[in-house]
Amino acid sequence: MYNKLLNNEAKLAVIGLGYVGLPIALEFAKKIPVIGFDIKEDRVDMMKNNIDPSRELDSDAFDGCNIKFTSKVEDLKEANFFVVAVPTPIDDHNLPDLTPVIKASETVGKVLKEGDYVVYESTVYPGATEEDCVPVLEKESELQYIKQFKVGFSPERINPGDKVNTLTTIVKVSSGCDEESAENIAKVYELIIKAGVHRASSIKVAEASKIIENTQRDINIAFMNELSIIFNRMDINTFEVLEAAGTKWNFLKFFPGLVGGHCIGVDPYYLVHKAKQLGYHAQMINSGRFINDSMGGYVAKQIVKKLVKAGKQIQDSKVLIMGVTFKEDVSDIRNSKVVDVYRELLSYGVKIDVVDPYADSEEVNEEYQFELKGKPDNNYDVIIAAVSHDKYLDLDEKYFNSITCENALFVDIKGVYRSKINKLNYWSL
Repeated sequence: MYNKLLNNEAKLAVIGLGYVGLPIALEFAKKIPVIGFDIKEDRVDMMKNNIDPSRELDSDAFDGCNIKFTSKVEDLKEANFFVVAVPTPIDDHNLPDLTPVIKASETVGKVLKEGDYVVYESTVYPGATEEDCVPVLEKESELQYIKQFKVGFSPERINPGDKVNTLTTIVKVSSGCDEESAENIAKVYELIIKAGVHRASSIKVAEASKIIENTQRDINIAFMNELSIIFNRMDINTFEVLEAAGTKWNFLKFFPGLVGGHCIGVDPYYLVHKAKQLGYHAQMINSGRFINDSMGGYVAKQIVKKLVKAGKQIQDSKVLIMGVTFKEDVSDIRNSKVVDVYRELLSYGVKIDVVDPYADSEEVNEEYQFELKGKPDNNYDVIIAAVSHDKYLDLDEKYFNSITCENALFVDIKGVYRSKINKLNYWSL
């Protein structure tokens, strides 16, 4: 398969062209012919015009790429090596929602031919590729797994907004259903991954390696958030404590914050689900999730307490929230925990404006039923620096004073303004 791709005797297709799939498709398209498939025609039309719908890549990222963008399943019949990079979200009950990856498997299964390869990049619990996806491929294609087609798993490691640790500079984990496929898949990824490829011993090991990357971060951040709750009661600043503790060489540098997005805030639930199927209650993982999922409400309640203490009428108070994306310098609003702060404050009758230079107001309104404000007013009782966008970091206290009323509160979620705010009432996690 590797040689066929190199000799243009086979084509590679990427299924799902979001923030994970599109960069992979474009990198491969610089080396071999690629078919980029997405079910949303409007997104496909944008990519045909060198526009990344996720707003992560510039137009020059499309230069020199041998790629055909399509939303037609028929076009996938030309491909022999399929990379599936669709979302794996959770439902309203925090249970894994495999619908996108199952639908993608059905699509690939319809065009799968003898000798073809299918590699999944979507984050799943260990066992999902072979237990949930392979049976769909077999059913749709009427082909036999391993004997007539090969499957592998190579988890995505893209960090949205990160211009240093990019797709090609992060070591890629890969795996296959047998020795032959494992080696072929690794060699295919080595075409684009400058940092090299780690060959996992099995598909399950590769799946598990990905799920614990984000679970580990989730648990460590939860510990920091719990510390911030404790230190708040002691009236000491958590970031100052962490700065002091961080002078020891082996202290792990994690920080408190709102844990949202479609990775750290989602992936641990996949592992919890699988553990429960095996009869084990994942206590530490569940505890970490509970703490992190509660932080938006906690922040809002602390703000309300401070407004009351300052003698302000809650219903008359006006709040500015700066930032609504799930992390800094990205446009992605999915599973943003800033929304938890917004909704909790709204339940107290507080008036709220939200601004964000990266987010799209229509998307925010469609997802969360409120619109972004073009620019701030000048009479806020509270400013919440919720997301540390680069465009916010140069703002100083003089600016914040100009848009606040007397005795205003400045809430610094990430602690980035700690040395800049001296006159406003300051609070951070």
